[in-house]
Amino acid sequence: MPKFAANLTFLFTELPFIERFAAAKEAGFDAVEVLFPYEFSAQEMRHELVRHDLTFVLMNVPPPNWTGGDRGFAAVPGCEERFRRDFDRAMRFANVLGPRHIHIMAGKAQGVVARKTYIENLKWAAARSPKRSLTIEPINPIDMPDYFLNDFDLAAEILDEVDAPNLHLQFDAYHAHMLTEYVPATWEKHRARVAHVQFADAPGRGAPGSGEIDLNAFFATLDADGYAGFAAAEYKPTTETRDTLGWLTAQDTD
Repeated sequence: MPKFAANLTFLFTELPFIERFAAAKEAGFDAVEVLFPYEFSAQEMRHELVRHDLTFVLMNVPPPNWTGGDRGFAAVPGCEERFRRDFDRAMRFANVLGPRHIHIMAGKAQGVVARKTYIENLKWAAARSPKRSLTIEPINPIDMPDYFLNDFDLAAEILDEVDAPNLHLQFDAYHAHMLTEYVPATWEKHRARVAHVQFADAPGRGAPGSGEIDLNAFFATLDADGYAGFAAAEYKPTTETRDTLGWLTAQDTD
């Protein structure tokens, strides 16, 4: 069984944010991630992590918050100074929270210049924080139109060109299905680059069992392939989160 994490940006949203840490632990998770933690107190979040013995797996950079604004700008020409300034701001949060991985979002951009900008910013970030594990994640164009990194093969090319030992692939089974329609083949092709996994069913980004992806088979593949990282639940519950966790309790009985 993989090591599961709860994405607190998506799960337990029926609760105030700071209460979600305790709820995740009570539900059976030993790790959590938060996409954009910047509107909350880093020290308060750290207290909850320690209090409930939770591993903090991942956060996104750079700001702004999940509540509004662009989803990153690492590939956006002309935003290099902003990216680097806000990357440093994000690292101050990371120094308190201690995430296993930091996802660098590309933002909305297209073309050769955007690719060059992205690569240069990634090289800078990898050198700026050499002890941090950084990730990039392909995101499907239905959920995020015009997002630069919308292809797994492109992500592999970018990783090869940046060639930094601390920059890895973030594999989301939901996005893999939406982009390629076949999660197993996409995982097999790219798994050697993967440092972090996320999942939701598709279409709809619902809980496991609500869509077309055989996530139980995917979890079994992670085990068979010796994947040692975390797999984070990043889906949209249609009811209270605790009522959607049958997939998690089922893993305990397998």
